[in-house]
Amino acid sequence: MPAPEIIAALTARFAATPAALGVEIPVASLLTALRALRDAHGYRYYVLGTATERETTYEVIHSVRNMDSGDTLFVRVAVPKDAASLDSVAFVYAGAEWQEREIFDLFGVNFAAHPDLRRLLMPDDYPGHPLRKDFAMDTPWGYRPATPPAEAVKP
Repeated sequence: MPAPEIIAALTARFAATPAALGVEIPVASLLTALRALRDAHGYRYYVLGTATERETTYEVIHSVRNMDSGDTLFVRVAVPKDAASLDSVAFVYAGAEWQEREIFDLFGVNFAAHPDLRRLLMPDDYPGHPLRKDFAMDTPWGYRPATPPAEAVKP
């Protein structure tokens, strides 16, 4: 659990909103907030980067850890779907480079100034981003649950 004084410092300096296990930060403050966490508060280890799709936004989550205290802090940013782009944190935390590539590949979120933003898991010519809710499932590459044979379903 992150220390209350870290949450308070982020709230005061970056207009962060306390959230479960961390904070939600405005997109414009992401880089400076992560630099402050790394340089002033000791969160030097990048744990993970992931995303999830909400109704009107993509929620990008970065997790960083203070190895001295063992605290892990989740930093969330909400990126509008119609402008799915935010600054890359790969130059703040080197471990974020491949995590951001995965988010780009699966959700289509663009990371400005990323050193090597290209697909990571899917082929280069793959159409679409498979973790988006609007991804077409009636395609040869879409997942469809298997339908059990009629004889396997007993009344």
